[in-house]
Amino acid sequence: MPFIEESDLLELHKDIDKAQIINERLLGQIKFKNKEIRSNKVQRNIFAGVTALFLIGTLTVFSFSAGRSISNNYESPSNLLVSIDSLDAIKSRIDNLKQQNEELSLVKEFYLAKEFLDKEKIYSVQVKSFVDNNMTLASEALANTIFVKTNPFYSYSLGNFETLQEAQKFREQLVDIGFQDAFVASYKDGKRLQIEASK
Repeated sequence: MPFIEESDLLELHKDIDKAQIINERLLGQIKFKNKEIRSNKVQRNIFAGVTALFLIGTLTVFSFSAGRSISNNYESPSNLLVSIDSLDAIKSRIDNLKQQNEELSLVKEFYLAKEFLDKEKIYSVQVKSFVDNNMTLASEALANTIFVKTNPFYSYSLGNFETLQEAQKFREQLVDIGFQDAFVASYKDGKRLQIEASK
């Protein structure tokens, strides 16, 4: 059974503490984004309700005006043109709201997936470690990237896989393109559990 030096054990505990701090910051960011999503959803629903009421009111006025114009032997078509312009503006607003709704749905799906990944055991392929914190490599746009501080190193892993076999297959592909030191590790709650044996 291998022995671990006391200094290495202390470094390991420091790494664990720093990883917990990073995880807490990420959870704080997720909570903030979830509040933002809920707030946007409420605003969108209120705006949709107001728009619907405006649309109903416009249609009522339009119906009344059109009925009155017909009963007055086609006196003036100008009221009809104003109502059609209003309907075009409302249609444009509805299309804009639909687009915003789709964008919010994508953001919501991203955070739901991120929450799932934080709760379930996943596998990822570590490709690089650095002594210095090189945050330029980490990006929130890269959803399949895991950034973990393991004293004294900052490690970067690619891919989020449900099974060890999927991760090992991806590791083989990375080795083929030049990442010779890549290895598979398992993660849960944003923390590395262990390094998995290679095939």
